Amino acid sequence: MKKTFISAAAILAFTAAGHADELSDIQAQAKQLREQMTKRLSDLEKRQKALESQKPVAINPVDAMAADLPYKAAVKAKPVENDDICVKGICVYGNFDMGLLYATKGAPYSATASSPSDTLISKNAGGSYFGVGGNQMSSSFIGLRGKQEIADNLYAVFNLQTLFNPASGMNNNGPGSVAMNNGLTSNLTAQNSFGDSSKGGQMFNNAAYFGISSPTYGTVTMGRQSSLTGDLIVNYDPLSGSNSWSVITYQGANAGGGDTENRILDNSYEYRVNIGPVRLAAQAQLSNGGNTGTNNAFHGNIGFDYMGLSMDFVGGHISDAVSAAPLSVGSIPSVAMGYGQVATTVSDNTVFSVGARYTIGPWKFFGGYEHVDYANPNNPLVPGAFLQGGFIAGTVNNTAFTNDKILQTAWFGVRYSITPALDVTGAYYHEWQNSYATGANAGCTTAIASNCSGTLDAVSLVLDWRFARHMDMYAGVMWSQVQNGLAAGFLAANGLPNGTINPLGSNKASSVDPGVGLRYQF
Repeated sequence: MKKTFISAAAILAFTAAGHADELSDIQAQAKQLREQMTKRLSDLEKRQKALESQKPVAINPVDAMAADLPYKAAVKAKPVENDDICVKGICVYGNFDMGLLYATKGAPYSATASSPSDTLISKNAGGSYFGVGGNQMSSSFIGLRGKQEIADNLYAVFNLQTLFNPASGMNNNGPGSVAMNNGLTSNLTAQNSFGDSSKGGQMFNNAAYFGISSPTYGTVTMGRQSSLTGDLIVNYDPLSGSNSWSVITYQGANAGGGDTENRILDNSYEYRVNIGPVRLAAQAQLSNGGNTGTNNAFHGNIGFDYMGLSMDFVGGHISDAVSAAPLSVGSIPSVAMGYGQVATTVSDNTVFSVGARYTIGPWKFFGGYEHVDYANPNNPLVPGAFLQGGFIAGTVNNTAFTNDKILQTAWFGVRYSITPALDVTGAYYHEWQNSYATGANAGCTTAIASNCSGTLDAVSLVLDWRFARHMDMYAGVMWSQVQNGLAAGFLAANGLPNGTINPLGSNKASSVDPGVGLRYQF
C-alpha cells in the first residue's frame, strides 16, 4: 500500500511538473504574441498618421488671400472635409465674392483692377458711386493644389492660383487697369478706378509654385509665390484679404515691402522650417538680368507661437522696385510696344515689419507696424524695361528719392465671435510719411506736392455671418482720410477741383464706403 501511494504521488508530481512546463510555454507564447501585436499596431498607427498627413490640406477660403500659402507654416489649415473636391491628393478650391457698394467719393468700377473700386479715398475719387462691388471681403479666385508622399514623411507639393473679377470674369490685372487710364492724368474726372498690383493678368497671377515638404526639416518651394512681407500682412491684418475695408490689403504696397508689384515674387525660392514654437523663413527673388523691373529681392522671417500669442518679424531689401502710374498725353508712344506701357517710378526699398495676434476665448486682437525706406536705385532702369505681366516701362523716374522717403504704417484691430458663425471686426489703420521734397518745397507739410509730409487714417467695421457651410453674408463700412502730402492732387481735397490748396491750410480728402455682399467658398 505504501509503495502504491508513493507511486501515485510520483505520477501526480510528474504530471504537475508537465502542466507547469506547458503553462510556462503558453505564457511565453502569449507574451511574444502580445509584443508582436503591439509592434504591429504601432506600425499601423505610424502608417495611418503618414497617410493622414498625405491628405491635401484644405485652407478655409474665408481667408481668401491666405489660400495661396497652403503648405507654409504661416497659415493655419482646417481639417479635410468630406465634400472637398480632391482626387488622388490633388484638389480644386476657390472663392466667389460680390455684392453692392456705395462710396461718398469714388470713381467708375474697373473690370481688371485687383481692387476694382475706389473704396479707400483715391486721387481720382470725385463724385459718389453706387453699384457693383466685387471682391469686397476677399478676392475671388480659383486654384489647384496637391500634396503627394514621395518618401517616408516627405512630400511633393504644388499650388496654382489665379484671382479674377467676378463682375467681368477677367483675371486681375493691376498694371492693365493703370494703362487703361493713360492720357487722362490731367483729367481725373474721366478716369475709372485703377490700382497698380503684382497681379498683371497672368494665367496664374497669384501663385505658381512647387516644392518639397518635410514636417521635420521644413519646406522648400520655388516659382511665383507671395513675399514674406505679404505673408505677414495676410496673417496679422484684422481684415485680411478685404479690398474694401482693409487699407493694407487695398494698397498692396505694405505687403510688397513698399511697392505692390513686389507682393508676389517671380523667380523666387523660399525655405520655411518650424523648430518647436519658433518658425524661420528665408526668401530670394533672383533677377532675370538686363533691363527688368524688380531685380534681386531678399526677405527673412522669424516668428513664434506661445499661449495664444503669435508674432512674426520680417526684414527685406528689394532692388529696382517699381510703382506704375498712367502715362501723360505727351508720353504716350505713337507706336505700341509690348503688352502695354505705363509710367514707372523706380526705387531700392528696405523694409522692416512686425505683426502680433492674441487669441483668448471668442476674442482675437491684432496689431502691426511697418517701416519702409525708399532710395534712388543703384541700378537705374531705362524706358522699355519689362514689368509684371509683360507690361513695358514707357517712362522711367530713377530720381524720385534724392532724399529718402520714409513711409510708416501702424494698425490694430479686434474680432469678436458673437456666435461660432457670426463675427464682428473693428480695425484702425494709420500711415505717415516724412517730407522728402527738395528745392523750394524742402520740408513742406501741405498738399502742395506728394513728397510733402502727410498722413492717412482709416477706421473699419465689418460683420460676417456664415449662415451655411459654403456661404456667408457680410456688411462693412470704412471711413478713410488723407491729408497734406498724401492728399496732393486729390480731386476730392476740400471739395475743390484737382486738389486746390485750401487757403486755411486744411488740405484733406475723405470718403465713406458702406457695402454688403455674399461669398461662396469651396
